[in-house]
Amino acid sequence: MGKTTTVSAKVPEELKEKAKDLGINISSLTREALRKKVAKEERKRLKKKAEKAGDILEGIPSENIVKRIRETRETS
Repeated sequence: MGKTTTVSAKVPEELKEKAKDLGINISSLTREALRKKVAKEERKRLKKKAEKAGDILEGIPSENIVKRIRETRETS
């Protein structure tokens, strides 16, 4: 997992006690929820970048793109 840091959050005492009574590992739950949220936000950011790249590529004639790809393959 690598280097770790401490993250704290204030929650109602009653909620914390209910979680404890139910055997919920708050640390594990928090780590997993944060991991999922970060992954979701990264996907959203990547989607926006892909859409922006698509908009840019729409302005370039497909013949030019094909030509550049072929040139790259020939020099590799």
